[in-house]
Amino acid sequence: MTLPELPADVRRFILTSVPSVPYLEAVLLLRAEPARAWDAAQLARRLYVPERNGVELIGLLKSSSIAQPVGDTSSVRYAPSAELGELLDRVAQAYASDLVAVTDLIHSRIDRRAQQFADAFRFRKE
Repeated sequence: MTLPELPADVRRFILTSVPSVPYLEAVLLLRAEPARAWDAAQLARRLYVPERNGVELIGLLKSSSIAQPVGDTSSVRYAPSAELGELLDRVAQAYASDLVAVTDLIHSRIDRRAQQFADAFRFRKE
């Protein structure tokens, strides 16, 4: 059985806006419980990552306008624009239906950047 290819807008979002699998899983976690306020420690525990990664993820979620701060706390809540929310719904659907394709796409992006960095240090004859 062949799975359908990821929709173009989902591929584009993943390639341009998703730095890691934990980031995507954080987005999906907040999306699943939009009324809940999350702090870095709670997010880290649910994603099985160190708390410092939870702090980084919270910052990334805020800077990408996926989450908004809750009052004067360091907690955030899922609050994308309507348009971004619809795209994230499609990303969530793609992740649920073809987790391997989505994670492979994220990893291929990371692998390409690592290769580009390594290539920058390659000595070439002139």
